[in-house]
Amino acid sequence: MFTIATPTTQDKAGLYAEVTAQARALLDGEHDRIANAANLAALVYRTLPDLNWAGFYFFDGRELVLGPFHGNPACVRIALERGVCGAAASQRRTQVVPDVHAFPGHIACDAASRSEIVVPLVLGDRLIGVWDVDSPVPGRFDEADRVGMEALCRVYLDSLGNAG
Repeated sequence: MFTIATPTTQDKAGLYAEVTAQARALLDGEHDRIANAANLAALVYRTLPDLNWAGFYFFDGRELVLGPFHGNPACVRIALERGVCGAAASQRRTQVVPDVHAFPGHIACDAASRSEIVVPLVLGDRLIGVWDVDSPVPGRFDEADRVGMEALCRVYLDSLGNAG
């Protein structure tokens, strides 16, 4: 049984270092993408402050399809041309959005979300999906969050091995 440890620091770099270490321990030895996605979403949702949604969308070859998450029910399918998730997937670049209402084509799955960060999940040259995290706090995500979320996603991708 894995017990989530409450982070001991408020400094973002330290906070992400602690959560990333927990993610490595949590996913160690498991290679199933759904199981690891579910556990990572739970870990992040429980340890990082000011979040209202954390989860995965997986690319099915045509569009992004909802995967494991924590938060309110969400949009099930997202076209690659739509919203923050679609932008991250199609550009294969992390999107840090301080104000989702100012983002062209934003998809409002949860009206309470005010800011968002989305990291593309790429194995080799293959897009497998995106990691999406929302906050009810405007401007919640910054460069430290980008670095930290990308590190968490590397732990997730590494856990898949060749199973992706």
